[in-house]
Amino acid sequence: MKHTWLVSTGNFASGVLPRRSVVDGQYLDRDDPALLAITDFTREHPVTVDAERQIDDALTDMIRLGVRAMLVYQDNRIVGLITSYDIQGERPMQFLQSSNFSHHRDIRVADIMTPWDSLTAIDWTAVQTMRAGDLLKLLEDAGLSHLMVVEPDPTHGACVIRALVSRARLIRQLTGLRRTG
Repeated sequence: MKHTWLVSTGNFASGVLPRRSVVDGQYLDRDDPALLAITDFTREHPVTVDAERQIDDALTDMIRLGVRAMLVYQDNRIVGLITSYDIQGERPMQFLQSSNFSHHRDIRVADIMTPWDSLTAIDWTAVQTMRAGDLLKLLEDAGLSHLMVVEPDPTHGACVIRALVSRARLIRQLTGLRRTG
């Protein structure tokens, strides 16, 4: 008996990941646990981009996937973070002025990303005790659009990137409650 619900992937040019929900999770109160405001990579797969990808293609990926930031990988390790603000802001022009490149299309993610050693992170144990309002204040006081959440991995002498916090998403979650309630 032939199963009619099976589909050959050869019928499609490529495979893509589904677009994330526009809602960005649940609405939050400032006193809700900060854990409700993070993208926890133990529950959601992180969105990543290769360091060698052209920035215009990376921006197209962000739009298609409904995200504003992607972890950057190279040689199977995370080497930085790129945001839509990085791509659409001044960084590409600054890079062109200081490089031998002359076209925007030649700029790779690695050229304008925030490198791993320049990222700001917070320890996982701290996030577990924080409130959403505390997390927003931390982001605002530090002038950050994104914050990495890490936990030590003593087995490998590294840290596990446990989650990512987006200030824009957190603000939407907090203001959504006021609009509806």
